[in-house]
Amino acid sequence: MRRCFVFATLALLCMPVVNAAIVTNTNQSVYFYRLPAHNASTDVDAVYYNPAGVMKLKNGFHLAVHNQTLFQDRIINSTLKSLNNTEFQGKTKVPVYPNAYAIYKTDGFALSFGFGPNAGGGSAEYEKGLPSFETPISMLPLMISAAGLPTSRYSAQISFEGESIFYGFQANASFALSDAVAVAGGVRYIYAVNKYEGSLTNILVNSYHPLLNPTQQMIPAKTLVGAQAADKSVDVKQVGSGITPIVGLSLTPAQNLKIGVRYEFNTKIELENETAKDDLGAYPDGRKERSDIPPVFAVGAEYGLSPNVRASVSYTLFLEKQANWEGREETLDGNSYDLALGLEFDLTKAVTLSGGYIYSRSGAREKYQLDTSYDLDSDTYGAGLRIRLGSSVDLDLGGIYVKYKDQVKKMAVPFYGAYEEKYKQKTTGFGIGLNFHL
Repeated sequence: MRRCFVFATLALLCMPVVNAAIVTNTNQSVYFYRLPAHNASTDVDAVYYNPAGVMKLKNGFHLAVHNQTLFQDRIINSTLKSLNNTEFQGKTKVPVYPNAYAIYKTDGFALSFGFGPNAGGGSAEYEKGLPSFETPISMLPLMISAAGLPTSRYSAQISFEGESIFYGFQANASFALSDAVAVAGGVRYIYAVNKYEGSLTNILVNSYHPLLNPTQQMIPAKTLVGAQAADKSVDVKQVGSGITPIVGLSLTPAQNLKIGVRYEFNTKIELENETAKDDLGAYPDGRKERSDIPPVFAVGAEYGLSPNVRASVSYTLFLEKQANWEGREETLDGNSYDLALGLEFDLTKAVTLSGGYIYSRSGAREKYQLDTSYDLDSDTYGAGLRIRLGSSVDLDLGGIYVKYKDQVKKMAVPFYGAYEEKYKQKTTGFGIGLNFHL
């Protein structure tokens, strides 16, 4: 029985993001869960979403500690007739996805700091492997039969285990130019680590051979085809880092209207292999490859419909075609973007309810998609509440559901001809956060 484990390899694989971006994780607080239209935030998480907007906070210290728990199902259906399986399902679980923020604010100036996984951070388990893992093995029966040894079945043990996380450490300085205008500048240091450990072993076929296998039982394929079917393994670590410059603008043209603008420059990240074993030849020791986090342009507005009701809208553009992914970015049809709407209502002085929706469209289309790394259009629904535990402590609770749009890729292999792969996905999550105002 085949068994494959894949734990969020690279920033482009199995990411727990809830937006259109192929790389960037924008779910950087529980407040974002309950109000996804968040680019005009003036709360503690504005450190990430609207760094100039922290100037709307009261003078003093502000702290936030949040955690999210995410679950993601990824399903690939293949019509390739040589495969033993037609459906490959992966389950991603992220029990701990932390974010932390700290702000010190005076009348005209603020320093702020933030931490969170800006890319990667998930885990997935594929009990039946992936089509790309199994396809070369599935060709063995036809190849061996063509050599004169009738073969109709195969089996193998496939395992792949990995970890991927791009930690982000951010620092900003914000300035109030007037009551209506504030600006901010900052940097985010990214530390990226990927780990891979996997094996391909025990490849068996039921080839008929009058001497070696007259009863046509399952036997090691390497006795017939040699090194092509030999056991293989990989053990490699990739490490890299980069700097993201960030600028922001906060506008308050009217008492009940807030506008936030943020631009993040391209983050150049070069990952270097530290390879202990690589029988596949995929990770030469010391080789470097680019895995950038692309530029982000974000703008949002919040409008007070009444003293107790606020509506918000956000637009986020991920300039992925400006990143360097070793040429993979050239397969994109365009850049990804999010359009979000939200509504927040103060039920009482102690309880605020909120909810919202994100319309996400990815720049990835058929040419980009792979079973190990695909990105789909989606619709996201989030809701939650804030409970004021006292004059200086808030509790945020939120949940989110992401429904993705299936995509089909047409493919072909020698002898078997054309076939299709269909990519599916769904994500759910919930979170809890504490905010302190001192």
